[in-house]
Amino acid sequence: FPSLCRVAMCVGKCSRIVGPCLLVLGTLSVAANILLLFPGGSSKYLAEGHISKHAKAMPGIWGGGIAVSTAVSTASFLVCLWSREEGMEQVAPLHPPSTFSFPQLALLGAAACFVLSGVGLTNGPLCFYNASEHGHGHGTLWGYPFLDTGSQELDARTENYLHDRHTWSICLEPAGVVAWNVVLFSLLLLVSATEMVLASLQILNGCLGCLCGFCEGK
Repeated sequence: FPSLCRVAMCVGKCSRIVGPCLLVLGTLSVAANILLLFPGGSSKYLAEGHISKHAKAMPGIWGGGIAVSTAVSTASFLVCLWSREEGMEQVAPLHPPSTFSFPQLALLGAAACFVLSGVGLTNGPLCFYNASEHGHGHGTLWGYPFLDTGSQELDARTENYLHDRHTWSICLEPAGVVAWNVVLFSLLLLVSATEMVLASLQILNGCLGCLCGFCEGK
């Protein structure tokens, strides 16, 4: 039992680092998703509506960004407020129950961002491409060339698109949109995966703090 309490105290100290890290990651997630709306740094394609539906869904903004940052900020505020009012009055302080839901909200937001970003990376960008070269009619059009692959299996299509950079040249506009899409969605995947790990640590901290919080008074 004492060893379990020492673990809880250790995790509690780590939470002081986890919170700020989640805020930084949330900001990075928002920035990455905003950049996805402006391929090549141009606002032309957003104004014309030629932006990938997965980027326009903005999972990095509301999921990995707002949900995570709001949850962490609110939980930190409540803990600070509770500690000021109750910390000196109790010999065995416990974590406020109202803060348990906030790490879970952060976890859900990060998970949603991870899933939607993965779909966006797998399907590829919306771009202006030569359909005749791709075997889907004649002329050029706006679409998802790496998604409309006919008889190709999903795994083969993903492998060809992500690992064969020679196929990226099929997109004529926006310039460099495939690399833009791959880099930013990959960044969102990495950020949201890290957020899920840190949010899980916060949930663990809350559970252990509830069970062993009174050890801090000894």
